[in-house]
Amino acid sequence: MSDPLLDAAANVPTEPVTELFGPSAELVREVAYALEKDRPEVVLDIINPLHPADVADVVEQLPADLREPLMEVLDAETAGDMLAEVNEGIRDDLLRAMPAEQVAEAVSTLDSDDQVYVLEDLSEKRQKAILNELDAPDALSLADSLSYPDDSAGRIMQRDLVAVPAFWTVGQVIDFLRDADELPETFYQLFVIDADFKPIGGVLLDRLLRAKRPTRVDDVMMEEPIVIPADTDQEEVGLLFKQYDLVTAAVVDHTGRLVGCITVDDMVEIVQDEVEEDVLRLAGVGEEEVSDSVMDITRSRFIWLLVNLGTAIMASGVIALFADTIQQVVALAILMPIVASMGGNAGTQTLTIAVRALATHELTAANAMRIVTREVLVGGLNGILFAVLIGGIAGWWFADPALGSVIALAMVINMIVAGLSGILVPMGLNRLNIDPAVSSSVFVTTVTDVVGFFAFLGLAGLIML
Repeated sequence: MSDPLLDAAANVPTEPVTELFGPSAELVREVAYALEKDRPEVVLDIINPLHPADVADVVEQLPADLREPLMEVLDAETAGDMLAEVNEGIRDDLLRAMPAEQVAEAVSTLDSDDQVYVLEDLSEKRQKAILNELDAPDALSLADSLSYPDDSAGRIMQRDLVAVPAFWTVGQVIDFLRDADELPETFYQLFVIDADFKPIGGVLLDRLLRAKRPTRVDDVMMEEPIVIPADTDQEEVGLLFKQYDLVTAAVVDHTGRLVGCITVDDMVEIVQDEVEEDVLRLAGVGEEEVSDSVMDITRSRFIWLLVNLGTAIMASGVIALFADTIQQVVALAILMPIVASMGGNAGTQTLTIAVRALATHELTAANAMRIVTREVLVGGLNGILFAVLIGGIAGWWFADPALGSVIALAMVINMIVAGLSGILVPMGLNRLNIDPAVSSSVFVTTVTDVVGFFAFLGLAGLIML
C-alpha cells in the first residue's frame, strides 16, 4: 500500500530543499520517515539532487540507528563523497560498520587526498583489509600516502597532477592535455620537471593558454617554485599558502622527487580545522564533536576539569594562609574574587593573542622582547585605570580608604602579572615543543589566581592590620 506522505516526498520537490547552509529540517525528517518505512527509492529521490556536503549534513542530523540503513541505499560515488564531508566521529562509526569491500568501492571514487582523509583514523588492521579490496596500483599509492606522519603535507596532498618536461612546446602540452585519458578532475597549474622528476618550475593554465604553440615551456614557466617536503606539518603549509598567495604547491619526498600537490581549496579546510582545533583546546574540550556520545564527552572534559580542580585547591591554599586576616576584615572576603577575576580575564586576553601570533609565526625570537614589554605596559596601564575605579568604589562602599588602597595596589600588581604570564607561558610551552593552545590557559589562570589572592590579602595584612 502506498504512503501518501512518501509519494509526495518522491514526486513533489521540497522547496527549499536546503537552507543557505545545509538541508532544511523538513528534508531531514522526510529522509528519516522514508528510511523507517523502508522506501529506498524515495530516499534516493530526495538525496540525489543534493550536494555531497548537504548529504553529509543529512547523515549527521539523522538518528544514529538510521545512518547505516542510509549507507546501504547510497551508491558508491555518493557514499564516497559523503564520507569525505561528514564529521570524523560519525564517519569512523560508519566505516567500522561497513564491510571492507563496500568501503573500498566508495573510496575508489574519491581523489587521492580524500581517500587518505577518509581512512587515516582507522586501525592499521582495518586499513589493510580495505586496501586489499582495492586495485593494486591504487592500494600501493594510498598505502604510501598513509605512511606519512599525521597532519603532514604527505597526508593532505593529491597525487593526481599534470607534470611536463621543460623542453616541450606549448602546443605539445595542449595536445597532451586534450588526448590524455586520465587527468585530475580539477587543476590550476602544470608542474615542470627535470629528468629525475624533480620540480623546476610551474605554469599556470592562464599563462599557458596565452602563449603561442611553438613557445617552449621553460620560456613561460615560473622558476624557483615553492616546494613543500612531504613531512611538513599542515599548519606550516597553510602559512606558506597565506604568505605567498599560492594556488597550488608541489610536494616532494626526501629525495626531492615530485610526489603530489596541494591546492588552495584543500588548504581553506585545513586552516579552518586548525583554527577550530586551537579554539577547542583553549576551552579544554579537545576535538569534541556535537555527535559524540555522553561518555566520550564526559571523559574528555573530566581530565581538564580535574586539572582545574587542582589549581583551584592551590588558590584556596593561598587564601587559607590569610584566614586570620580575613576573619578580622570580613570585607576582604567580599572583594577578594574581583582581583583574581580581573587578572584571569586580562591574562586570557593576552594568552589568546599570543597563541594566535605563535601559530601564524608573527611572534618570533626577533620581536619577542618588544611584544613582552608591550603586554606588560598594557597590563600596567589597565591595572592603574581599574585600580582607580575599584579603589574608589571599595573605599566608598566600606567607608575605609585603606581598604580602597589595598585593592587598588593588588589590582595593579595582578594586571601586570596577567600580561606577563599571558605572553610568557605560551612562549615557554612553544619553546618546549608543547602546543600552547592545549594547556596555557590552566597555567595562566593559576598564576593570576595565586598572585591576585596573595597580593590582595598580603597587602591587607601589612596595611590594614
